[in-house]
Amino acid sequence: MTVADKPSGRQNQLLVLGKISSILEAFSLRTPERTLADIRESTGLPTSTVQRLVANLVDQGFLDKNDDHYRIGMRMAFWAAPATAGRSEHDAVIPVLKELRDLTGESAVLFRREGRFRVCVGLAETRHALRRELHVGKIMPLHVGSASRVLLAWDPDAVDELLDDTLAPITDATITDPEHLRKVVAQTRADGFAITIGERESGASGLSAPVFDARARITSAVSINGPVFRMPRETCEEWVEPLVDAAERITRLLGGRFPGETSET
Repeated sequence: MTVADKPSGRQNQLLVLGKISSILEAFSLRTPERTLADIRESTGLPTSTVQRLVANLVDQGFLDKNDDHYRIGMRMAFWAAPATAGRSEHDAVIPVLKELRDLTGESAVLFRREGRFRVCVGLAETRHALRRELHVGKIMPLHVGSASRVLLAWDPDAVDELLDDTLAPITDATITDPEHLRKVVAQTRADGFAITIGERESGASGLSAPVFDARARITSAVSINGPVFRMPRETCEEWVEPLVDAAERITRLLGGRFPGETSET
């Protein structure tokens, strides 16, 4: 390598920052603790590089160490608060929804429960000419669709309230039997996501995952929606992982945590 080919000091700094970012991204709400071997496998960085950078991150408080395990340092929470201060939930989640839309090509949506209904509170609309009609503020019944299943799955009171009334059929695929709905809602909670086809609109598909607040209570559902000919079940199943990742990122952006995790996670 000639002198001209060697990276400059600024380039070296950017390379180090990239490596540090990849180390921090190895941690998630689902895997809050990692060993050096875990970090090395996740990042693909050499062992010596991981050991050196992780040691520096611990010294600076970016990571905390407990025996041979590491986790994101509490110092990071100090910066998380000003990062979201003054920003609405909508502003915080739209970049994530846009990334999910760009990855799948379909509309990415955030739904919140309002009584016996769900309402669209965030939207990154597909660029396809053929699309489902969606807009922020649109209200839909709570007993149909993947987002509804997710919003019900972690809110037993909402299920009881909803099933006090008759479940009206909307399409041939709409579930109107209360016990059947209870079963699919329970399955959604066990799976951690929901996929539905044609429940609210014939020829339409949706898959959704939950978003939680700081007390591990469900606040909303992030969804991918589109026509079934572009989103058959096998395609929906392929998108479960990026969907769940997006829901986790939104949960983290809003300072939330998943059920069963301690408040320090």
